[in-house]
Amino acid sequence: MTAEPGDALVEVVEYTDPLCPWAWGSEPVFRRLRAALSGRVRLRRVFCVLFDEDDDPPPDPAAETAWYEGYVDEVCRYTGAPRAPRLSRVAASSWPASLVAKAAEPQGAEVADRVLRRLRETVFVLGEPADTPALALSAVRGTPGLDLARLSVDASSDAVRERVRADHREARRPVPEALSAPGGSPHPGAAKETPDGGRRYALPTVLVRAPGGHRVVPGWRPYEAYADAVRELCPSPAWDVMPAPLAPDEALRRYGSLTGPESRLLADGPWPPPGVVRVETGNGPLWLHPEEAATHPATRPGPPAGPRQGF
Repeated sequence: MTAEPGDALVEVVEYTDPLCPWAWGSEPVFRRLRAALSGRVRLRRVFCVLFDEDDDPPPDPAAETAWYEGYVDEVCRYTGAPRAPRLSRVAASSWPASLVAKAAEPQGAEVADRVLRRLRETVFVLGEPADTPALALSAVRGTPGLDLARLSVDASSDAVRERVRADHREARRPVPEALSAPGGSPHPGAAKETPDGGRRYALPTVLVRAPGGHRVVPGWRPYEAYADAVRELCPSPAWDVMPAPLAPDEALRRYGSLTGPESRLLADGPWPPPGVVRVETGNGPLWLHPEEAATHPATRPGPPAGPRQGF
């Protein structure tokens, strides 16, 4: 789809983190939004780095993990997203996953989406967060269309690290409208205070920018909230057309993996389609296309094993 001249000036920025439970729960809506906007506006992800390298380690890792596991369970009860039956630990850092996700972007939007999805699934399906270079690279090994050797080199490069540093800085310069948030959500999404007394965007947050202004959609919101924000700034009336749901087998082929909420929002027809691979979680199944299942870490025998290369 070719962008209309006015639409090409519209930018939709998603502030996120590969290991954020609210961002994981927002995947159905964001997948639908990206399908509606692809080729019509500029889409950009900014990785906030939720678990930073200079965060103090917890004094009691086991207690911290138990608390966080309960928090993730509560979030997933709101969003309906799957959660791992057991969480091995709280992620030590978001940097490895963010670097891998950012390094995948030059390989194309579809590959980058699949890579980010695999990274999210490490913590919320497998319970083993991709918080080291080896784990992050292992998680995405075999992703359809991915050049893993190129990804490994790029993820360890100064250029990609600087791009994630730039994301880190941008996420900590929220627009004034993000400092407060409307109610009506269990996660309204007002900007969070940082240890240095500053602020960062709550995750996820979407910022829509256009020559005529900007709109902020913070926290966990329904699809209509994002659609309305784009409509207010996008000059093309054709954008009002909602993306049609796909046939179940086509949806699974396109996305590789679908949760229950995603199958209901993105697909239309009897579910599940024939040949699908079902992965059990602690809160509903994850459905894998056979091609995705062939290399997905959830279907590999034994514990996840990272490649030797690191960054």
